[in-house]
Amino acid sequence: EAIVGAEANGLRLLELRVAIGDPVRAGQVLATFADATIQADVALARANLLESQAVAQEASGNATRARSLKDSGALSAQQINQYLTQEQTGKARVASAKAQLDAQLLRLKNTQLLAPDSGVISARMATAGSVVGAGTEMFKLIRQGRLEWRGEVTSAELGRITTGTSVLVTAP
Repeated sequence: EAIVGAEANGLRLLELRVAIGDPVRAGQVLATFADATIQADVALARANLLESQAVAQEASGNATRARSLKDSGALSAQQINQYLTQEQTGKARVASAKAQLDAQLLRLKNTQLLAPDSGVISARMATAGSVVGAGTEMFKLIRQGRLEWRGEVTSAELGRITTGTSVLVTAP
């Protein structure tokens, strides 16, 4: 069995798409979480990226002009260094904004709980409308539709069992 848990944290469980006994395939959506707050975070991260790109573009233009005036004496060495530093800072802020956007997009992707493998749902602990934490066990999945079972026999019975012996298993 595989335990399937939530990667999203603190989100409301919106919809359960499978029940106990349902066959599933790898990558199938098992449940979805409310994503309105994450959608807003993605929009904010995109806006921050656009803003940092604009600031970086301006800093790059200033640095290019400062480089061209370097030998003319029109700007002091300190001013030139300041423009070059602002260019590097702008590039770093763009990289940071991209990373924040990527993190928000990953959070958005995690609003859909996917089956890690094909198999059959054997247990469902999740309830629609509940708020779950990251790592919360939501489903159990019998991977590839196969169960492992280990039978126990007494030492007296062990001598009578050989490869190919038929057995009768009675489930409780």
